[in-house]
Amino acid sequence: MTRGGTSKTSIFNVSRSAAAGTSFFTDLHALPSLVVFDLDNTIWTPELYQLRNIERSNRYPVAHKDVQLYPAAKDIIQQIKSGNYPGTKFAVASRTKSVDWAHDLLDQFELRDVFDYVEIFPGDKKQHFSNLKGVSGIDYSEMIFFDDNRDGKFGNCEPVSSLGVLSVHCPNGLSEYSIWMNALKHYQDWSSHKTPGTIIEWDNSISIIEVADPNKRLSGRVNSLTKRNGLDSFSLRQKKDVFFHFSALPDGDDVEEGDDSTFTISTDSRRGKDAAVNIELSKKDLENCVNMRVFSMNMPFAALLSNGYKTIETRNGTMFTPYPEGTKMLLHVGQRVYPDGDHHIDVMKSGGLEKDQIQALKSLPPGFSKGMAIAIVELGKTYETTLEQRCDPNFQRAVAAFGRDSGMRATEIKRVEYLKRGVEMPANGGVFKANIDRDVIPDGWLNCDNDNG
Repeated sequence: MTRGGTSKTSIFNVSRSAAAGTSFFTDLHALPSLVVFDLDNTIWTPELYQLRNIERSNRYPVAHKDVQLYPAAKDIIQQIKSGNYPGTKFAVASRTKSVDWAHDLLDQFELRDVFDYVEIFPGDKKQHFSNLKGVSGIDYSEMIFFDDNRDGKFGNCEPVSSLGVLSVHCPNGLSEYSIWMNALKHYQDWSSHKTPGTIIEWDNSISIIEVADPNKRLSGRVNSLTKRNGLDSFSLRQKKDVFFHFSALPDGDDVEEGDDSTFTISTDSRRGKDAAVNIELSKKDLENCVNMRVFSMNMPFAALLSNGYKTIETRNGTMFTPYPEGTKMLLHVGQRVYPDGDHHIDVMKSGGLEKDQIQALKSLPPGFSKGMAIAIVELGKTYETTLEQRCDPNFQRAVAAFGRDSGMRATEIKRVEYLKRGVEMPANGGVFKANIDRDVIPDGWLNCDNDNG
């Protein structure tokens, strides 16, 4: 491949907001000993895997042309170059598969001397941080980490925070300098207690995830059996999958999808990920189950739909197009809060709702929460819309979103009802299927014994 960087140009002119922030940091009594940045969609954009045309042309991406630094990243880098943080080390931790490109871009952007440590290789982020801890001698509790991916299959903030690193979720990258300022202010407060599992969310709020206790028995359900290199997938803590080896099963026990179990958590040294051990299986009573289709929505829209306010779901994809009117599905609540900038509140106010009414419609009843299937819905027709149609005030209120924020394909919700109790289950993308106890389905929704929606 031909290398893209043939010249270097100084691009770091500290912004007015960054200059004003410099004096702010001198007032902080606690700063992290190590600041770690993800690269793709955090320091720069786009993500390197998206540059397929460049890959096909057998060349390297060019800094400032094919790949751009985020504005706040420029300001932060300039401050580091100026020596404003003499007691702090800086590092990169990237899971990109485009390892050579990433290293080349660090040189093109003149960032090589900015970072004391560089960890760039595909795999698990925990391994990056294990390496950083080893080479730097800095404890996890003295680190702060910035990344655009929070949780799920490709999430980084959640697993890194479980190590005891304060993690900052910036889904739009370091686009605003306030992300940096707020994060260091939070670190000062956090350093007094250093609670593992702490995440600074995109809206500057704080979340604390449950960190697995290796001695605590957890419950889960076998989600899938991949039997790939003797490794299977297990539903863990209703949030994500954890893997297990056949060797972790009790002697003589066979395992099937849908089996319930209890287990403890250990670290799989071969993969650098959590693994289920000390497994005890309890076969699920499938005779009292119904297999239904499920789709997942994030808050607050999952609550707005379940509470009957949101009567139209819009998507740009074709997720609902294969299903005819009258199809029944379960509604699952995702772990995230959808960052719409609170536009849904403005839409709801336009219909005359007061603040307390809006809050009630955005809330789930006691016993229902994220990570659960909470309601059953009956789909109406699915049809394509124009932007003009989506901007109609009545349509916007039915969707709980402005027309410009809505997808082009609309699916009507004919009716919806809460389950008799919430059912914890992991989510998959699109429409997936799950076995659920019949006794949690509200009366009148199952038309026959084998009704699977």
